[in-house]
Amino acid sequence: MKKRTFRIAIIAIALPVIGLAFLSMTSRRPDHLGVVDGKLAPPPSSPNCVQTQTDSPEHKMSPWEYSGTAAEAKANLITILEELPRTNIVESTETYLHAEAKSLLFRFVDDVEFLIDEQSQLIHFRSASRVGSSDLGVNRKRMEGLRDRFTSLQSKTADASSDANPQPE
Repeated sequence: MKKRTFRIAIIAIALPVIGLAFLSMTSRRPDHLGVVDGKLAPPPSSPNCVQTQTDSPEHKMSPWEYSGTAAEAKANLITILEELPRTNIVESTETYLHAEAKSLLFRFVDDVEFLIDEQSQLIHFRSASRVGSSDLGVNRKRMEGLRDRFTSLQSKTADASSDANPQPE
């Protein structure tokens, strides 16, 4: 009886794990990503996305302010993204970045996009899971962490710039 219970327990654990792994392996890059009419794609109806250019309260986050040039802001974003484990930049233009971030266990992919608005000196973003409904807040936490890193890096860049160009007394 113990062997049978053990086998049932193994099967009960293995089937969902195999299913999740299969789901992860079969997800493909969405074709609706990118910038259309100056905006990133709207969030899906599921709660596994955050974005700055939406009116949906459950998906809404504030864009990031930056100082300096758009090129400097983009360079800082690239630096941060390159430091993240399991994250690859898959597209980069003058004012747009698209990265794919993979989860540790099942390798689920989240699409992370940035749009640099030079005129308002804001960085808009969208971070969304490719599969499933809930992400347990992962996308929101990721973007909050990236915002903190970006703000810190901007401060260091500004400090280094002011040290290199001291103001006359």
